[in-house]
Amino acid sequence: MPRASSKPPASPATVAPAESEAAAADKGSSIESIAQDIATAIVEKRLPPGTWLREEALGRVYSVSRTKVRAALLMLSKDKLIEMIPDKGAFVCQPTVQEAREVFAVRRILESEVVRMFIATARPRDYQALEQHIKFERAALRQSPTMGTVREKVLGDFHVALAETTGNHTLAQLVRDLVARSSLIAMLYHSSNDPHCSSDEHADFLRICRKGDVEGAVRCMVEHLERIEASLALGTDKPDRQLDLVKALLA
Repeated sequence: MPRASSKPPASPATVAPAESEAAAADKGSSIESIAQDIATAIVEKRLPPGTWLREEALGRVYSVSRTKVRAALLMLSKDKLIEMIPDKGAFVCQPTVQEAREVFAVRRILESEVVRMFIATARPRDYQALEQHIKFERAALRQSPTMGTVREKVLGDFHVALAETTGNHTLAQLVRDLVARSSLIAMLYHSSNDPHCSSDEHADFLRICRKGDVEGAVRCMVEHLERIEASLALGTDKPDRQLDLVKALLA
């Protein structure tokens, strides 16, 4: 029979303050939800490239310990949305011109395959879902014609939704990550992309897919991505923008 410990259990009053505070903080948001929220803020252009993601401030926003914040930031760094710099902290990534071109080159290769898989496996409900998305795009553009936040998000979501119809979760996640990085690039390099033109191109693309014209649909998607890349001011200096991190996340 085990011997009873002679040491009395610690009462709430005897727990170290630092441990108590950390335990209380960790009752807040999950690591995954923090990472998703920050990623959304980056994609929606509330956190521009170069923003310093201060752990203390993030801990206050999400009511969690710095340990959880650091874990969420590490997740985002693996997706290339933020950069962890030793002895300095975490910052929203500032892709170089070369990286920007590489992202779009990979998107053209990857999304060409998405198009082929989509036409080969798409069901009527998949076409209907994408057509509904295009209607949503146009409604969003009518309601917020000058808001880059709305237009970048809904237009990028079309590409993600298309990839998701293939049923290949790995492929869809790759497209989702690349679309998020493209949004960051568009913000950094002052995209002049006409959102109405992009939405029209989505509709044209879908009409070609319905005809079963695989190569025509691939060509349409590639040209669409080439035009978006061409709308970037890749020859300009990167802007130096700073903002209040807490206000941006709570916006």
